[in-house]
Amino acid sequence: MKNQLGVTPLLLLLLLVGASATCGGSLTGPVGPGDWGGEHIGLVVAHNRAIVEYDCASGTIDQPLVAAKGRFTAAGTHTRGHGGPARENEIPDKHPARYDGRIDGGKMILEVTLTDSGEKLGRYTLVRGQSPRVFKCL
Repeated sequence: MKNQLGVTPLLLLLLLVGASATCGGSLTGPVGPGDWGGEHIGLVVAHNRAIVEYDCASGTIDQPLVAAKGRFTAAGTHTRGHGGPARENEIPDKHPARYDGRIDGGKMILEVTLTDSGEKLGRYTLVRGQSPRVFKCL
């Protein structure tokens, strides 16, 4: 059955679903590969992991980022940096970390917690495709 515009109800439904999928909203499924940037943080998402760069620190997310209704939790590491060169035989100040995120369209809120101490490192706002504004240790 067609309406006055000559469109079947099924075709209309598919058009509406496709339009809503491109207008942002809550992601369900894998977070696509790409760069995200924000104040004091950068995130590079790959298919099976992600790399995090902070002011004077770095991190990894050691699993694919998969969101459910716009939210994800992933395990990884956080490594504190310091000014100057790395010393010979230096052991990195590396800690297990939990990355809790919320994505809405091209915006991500990311909270980072060290799981060995419970220390909350911060809450960051990132935008897909934006360059990070990160300062290196001096």
